[in-house]
Amino acid sequence: MAPSPTEQIQLLIYEDLIRERGDVVAEAQLAAAHTQHQAMELLGRQDAPPSALYRGDPAGAAADNPERRGTLP
Repeated sequence: MAPSPTEQIQLLIYEDLIRERGDVVAEAQLAAAHTQHQAMELLGRQDAPPSALYRGDPAGAAADNPERRGTLP
């Protein structure tokens, strides 16, 4: 089913906003996954799933996590 003209306009506007401002929804999901991972680590859960942050940019993950840089907090 093809999107209606109104839906097409809304998609174009959304795509323009993402280009101009970034994908806030994706950034929020990434921050939530990272926070959940940190909480599980702090609570001693050994089965903590890897954070989405670590699956993306390893350099970025190291910058935000002292343990990943090899230094203690």
